[in-house]
Amino acid sequence: MARPTTLFALPSPLERDAFARAVLARDGHACVLCGAREGTGVRLDAHHILERRLWPDGGYHLDNGATVCDRGPDGCHMRCERTDVSVEDLRLACGIARPLLPPDLYEDQIYDKWGNVVLDNGQRMRGPLFHDPSVQKVIAHHLHLFTPFVKHPRTWHLPWSPGATSDDRILAHTSAFEGEEVVVTRKMDGEQFSGYRQGSHARSVDGRGHPSRDWAKRAWAQRAHDLPDGWRVTCENLYAVHSLRYTELPSFLMGFMVWDDANTCLSWDDTVLWFGLLDLPVVEVLYRGPWDPDRIRALHAPQDDAAHEGYVVRVAKAFPYQAFSRSVAKYVRPNHVTTDRHWMRGRRLEANGLAQTP
Repeated sequence: MARPTTLFALPSPLERDAFARAVLARDGHACVLCGAREGTGVRLDAHHILERRLWPDGGYHLDNGATVCDRGPDGCHMRCERTDVSVEDLRLACGIARPLLPPDLYEDQIYDKWGNVVLDNGQRMRGPLFHDPSVQKVIAHHLHLFTPFVKHPRTWHLPWSPGATSDDRILAHTSAFEGEEVVVTRKMDGEQFSGYRQGSHARSVDGRGHPSRDWAKRAWAQRAHDLPDGWRVTCENLYAVHSLRYTELPSFLMGFMVWDDANTCLSWDDTVLWFGLLDLPVVEVLYRGPWDPDRIRALHAPQDDAAHEGYVVRVAKAFPYQAFSRSVAKYVRPNHVTTDRHWMRGRRLEANGLAQTP
């Protein structure tokens, strides 16, 4: 796959009034859902298809707008706000062929207006705005659809990371880390694992079974009761060999983040404390200190490629889910997938090795 050459780029947004004029003009000055026109008791509104707080620029893009009637609680505008009307149906009504998404959302997922993931079975996963009281209020009659599971965000690449592929996103700059204390940890060649008091899953909530995943679930089940309700841990599941082979692992599960019931990632110090209580090791720390790009770039040299996948930078302090892309980034070695077959398909399961205990 070709490496992308620039940061995920959005078109320039419109000014607020220009946005409203352009949306209404495209839609023929009529509600795209019911056909109502401006008149007695009817007002038309240029509705954000995806909530403007999900966008770094306010989301005033023509392809993020839809003309809907605003007639109080029964109007089409409120139906869209409540997510009674799907984002896909609204785009279809507007003739929008390809979705325009904020940088932190991806085309291989389906979202509601508030950035919550809609699963194939109709359930939803909590997105970055789920815990906002105003969002809770407006989607109140859909709250029963939400699974307790949360999909871990995708990590953007640092500008100097050579391992980004065509479906990855690269930071244009690292200004979000300037002035921050950061923790740099070893990036492990495993599969992401999320554990809750009520269960666990791999990166995909509805992923298929596999012996390495079954092992991780059993290992986590022995500890799950120690985690508070609504919290989750994210770990690397290193049971199976992927592209790199490990022979001296302290555990097949190695932790790197803990999230509380408000979907806030705990500080690194609290993360280490919690994994200690759960009797799970954390990933190796390569550096902790002030943001120093020169020093951090030197943490992985070309001669390290054969043994290590790269590193992950995070701010040492706690941060909310919606700040993930401004708080975490990674460096990945070039050509980091070195096998001709996926580790789960067409290959015999090979287990990594554990360090010998004295």
